[in-house]
Amino acid sequence: MSAVLRPTATLSVLLLCAVAGARAQADPDRAVAGGGAMPAGWNARTDGNAPFTNVKFEIMNPGQHVTLGPAAIFWRDADTASGSYAVEATFWQFAAPRHREGFGLFIGGSNLTGASQRYTYFIVAGTGEFLVKRRIGDSTAAVSGGWSANAAVAKQDSAGKAKNTLTIRVANGKASFLVNGTEVYTTDAANVDVSGVVGYRVNHNLNVHLGPIATTK
Repeated sequence: MSAVLRPTATLSVLLLCAVAGARAQADPDRAVAGGGAMPAGWNARTDGNAPFTNVKFEIMNPGQHVTLGPAAIFWRDADTASGSYAVEATFWQFAAPRHREGFGLFIGGSNLTGASQRYTYFIVAGTGEFLVKRRIGDSTAAVSGGWSANAAVAKQDSAGKAKNTLTIRVANGKASFLVNGTEVYTTDAANVDVSGVVGYRVNHNLNVHLGPIATTK
């Protein structure tokens, strides 16, 4: 009788790492002309402290426009929210990325330039999916359980374009996440970061217009 080979846990981890490494090599952070500077009053931080030279952030009314190599967050120190509130912004994706990449809002930001940075982010992708995660230092933790498809998320068209309005509401001990006016996820406020800086998160190699963030009590 022939033996059946079963992958060990270690082998499975190695295989996953190899796949992730292959993807990174196939889709590296692209070079972006004109990057490396931020308008007055704005801050940015790239994932893994990637070179900021490939981050282009422009004031382009209404809102801002970003063209990225590395994934990054963008914020103004004065934009904070706590207690009961709602934050909302509209996003326009201008070109389809090579792989699923998301863009959206973050809330509860603290120590954003330090080693112990924290925030919770809510992003959508042109594939029609959404994701809620927490950033804790150099690590992230899933909140919504991974990428989830939802009919409320507008998918990118044949030209790679998509428009979505994202809203986060915090009230009565709950945090609710909406896309184009439809609630796609809710959780206890204790499970996410709700008090602190609010801003944008955009993943790597994306070309996205960021509408102004509106915060209401």
